[in-house]
Amino acid sequence: MTNPQAPAAPATDPTFTPPSLGRRFGALIIDWVLCLLVANIFADPVRDGWAPVLVLILLYGFFLGLFAQTPGMYITKVRCVNWHDGGRIGLLRGLGRGLLLALVVPALIMDEHRRGLHDRLTDAVIVDAPRR
Repeated sequence: MTNPQAPAAPATDPTFTPPSLGRRFGALIIDWVLCLLVANIFADPVRDGWAPVLVLILLYGFFLGLFAQTPGMYITKVRCVNWHDGGRIGLLRGLGRGLLLALVVPALIMDEHRRGLHDRLTDAVIVDAPRR
């Protein structure tokens, strides 16, 4: 028996429309500012450029793995879910997605569903967050 409240998996939903790039970029900017603030606790983000990048990777792993949203995604009302079943991607794939995003280039190579290379390699997709 299927749950009528559960959204369709993006891969099998012919009506799937990805959120705008503006919302995705807005979420990334919010997350990056948070990473700079956190990195400032243990390093100088200007001198030690690795610190905010490390925080970003860990932030993505933790928040995407457990909640399917980073703080920036929560504010911009988007989520990162499994492409095939619409569920959470888990901690390891969240870390992998964060690592690939930190490389920047994979995010610029998108398909028709606005899935960057980092999304395709981790079997993830950005979707609208359900309204509550």
